[in-house]
Amino acid sequence: MQTLIVPDAGEPDTRSVHHYLGGMARQQWRTLLAGAALGITWMVCLGLLPWAIGHGVDAVAHHDTPSLLRWAGVLLSLGTLSALSGGLRHWMAVRNWLTAAFRASSQVHEHALAVGPALTRVMPSGDVVAAFTNDVMRIGGLYDVSARFAGALVSYVVVAVILISASVPIGLLVLIGGPLLLGSLALIVRPLQRRQAAQREESGQLTTLGADTVAGLRVLRGIGGEDAFLDRYRAQSQTVRRVGWRVANLQAALDSSQVLLPGVFVVLVAWTGARAVVAGTLTPGQLVSFSGYAAFLTNPFFTVIEFVDRFVRARIATRKVLRILAVRPDHSDSASPSGMPGADAALHDPRSGVTIEPGGLTAVVSAVPEDSSALLERLGRIAPDDSGDASVTLGGIPLTALPLRVVRQLVVVSESDPRLFTGPLRAELLGAFGTTASPGAPAAPAAEEATAADEAILGALQVASALDVIDAIPGRLDGQVEERGRSFSGGQRQRLALTRTLLTDAPVLALIEPTSAVDAHTEARVAARLAEHRRGRTTVVATASPLVLDHADTVVLLRDGREADRGTHEQLLGRNAAYRHIVHRGEAD
Repeated sequence: MQTLIVPDAGEPDTRSVHHYLGGMARQQWRTLLAGAALGITWMVCLGLLPWAIGHGVDAVAHHDTPSLLRWAGVLLSLGTLSALSGGLRHWMAVRNWLTAAFRASSQVHEHALAVGPALTRVMPSGDVVAAFTNDVMRIGGLYDVSARFAGALVSYVVVAVILISASVPIGLLVLIGGPLLLGSLALIVRPLQRRQAAQREESGQLTTLGADTVAGLRVLRGIGGEDAFLDRYRAQSQTVRRVGWRVANLQAALDSSQVLLPGVFVVLVAWTGARAVVAGTLTPGQLVSFSGYAAFLTNPFFTVIEFVDRFVRARIATRKVLRILAVRPDHSDSASPSGMPGADAALHDPRSGVTIEPGGLTAVVSAVPEDSSALLERLGRIAPDDSGDASVTLGGIPLTALPLRVVRQLVVVSESDPRLFTGPLRAELLGAFGTTASPGAPAAPAAEEATAADEAILGALQVASALDVIDAIPGRLDGQVEERGRSFSGGQRQRLALTRTLLTDAPVLALIEPTSAVDAHTEARVAARLAEHRRGRTTVVATASPLVLDHADTVVLLRDGREADRGTHEQLLGRNAAYRHIVHRGEAD
């Protein structure tokens, strides 16, 4: 089976729905043109079959055997060409459909990776999921029907010309009456489009609610909130059902028009043709042809109605995709930095006035924990760039002047709510880093590299006091992590996340409340081992735990987001009442 490969999704034209759909058509114009040519050939051949049959009937009526054989050959040729072009047309239609769907999904995927958490802050996660599961397929469906639509238009004109040449009244009936009947679809299409958009919005909210409920199921059970969320889900589900009924009414009207409108047209053409035969202006063969034309013309009508339906669905889907593509990333990347910071560079945050000296363990304390977290996010350029504030500098170089990939390699931030993904535990801990080999070092044999990686993992697990976690997993490092790490407790997830962070071996680690979910004995072990493991390298920890603060080389106290004092843990305890209050409150917690 041939594999469909689209190496480059291309740059989407996001100016409008029509620009986006037109831009996608331009990106695959060759296959669309080939599909249209095949669709035209296929449907024109079908449209000419009644023409050949009519001439054959007249040849029989006149006992003209040579003419009968000639028209039989024409009929055979048209049937053969129709069968071949029809098969190729279908293959090309599927290719156009999958290519467009894949290209749209790639554009959404690449943009989602580029904007990161900014996406789910702007729109519900359910809408993002629906874009991958439904919207891209509906966009692709428009290009699937494009070949048949081209064939429908051309074959309609060909048949109309044949009808006019035989009977002007019937030909005009086809040319004028057909478009008028199709134009009446506008009375259905516009309200259908609005109702489908409303249904899509409500369905996205239902998906988001379901995803959020599943993600917080453990917490919901702990606080007895299952019934409340069940009621919310039930209410939203009923809203989706009601909106779905409103869509179904108009969709049923559109579907029934696929029978009604062609049926009306067939009756008009057949009735007019029969009267012409009675009047002697048409031959018996032409009557047979006209009956065949009347039956054939239902095919172009069906196709045009289907194209209208697909176009409506594609427009709605494209609006959703454009909403995603319109989200701007939190950070603008710099491709040409003015310089690179050294390994012993200091971090400075102008907003808080805090300077993180290199090579030590610095703890950040605040009565408002969000202020400490925000500082560490700025130090790693995780927080959105704010044009109104000066950028954090590393060795005097603004982080905004460095490519994001460089910033992510130099400063790694570990959040207080760690995220674990599905897969083998070993791969989950190593992540994108994969190997512990130093850059430029000669490649080691696969077995030695795997052994070195496992030794590094076990060492990091020891520092994070998490060896007991892998002992409880069947298969240990080869064991499977369930979705979001839901089989682990909060403390276990936190220690595994710390292990993953330590394995990056980044020059600067910024840890936000890394021990908030573990007991005091474990916290004391982690604090001591972390200080020893990171000795000589820069580590910043946002915490109010005295067990961690006692191992810090420097403690920075924030007040209203600004540095208010700094010193060792013992120094601040002795001279700063606000610091003592924060730490003692942390002990009570």
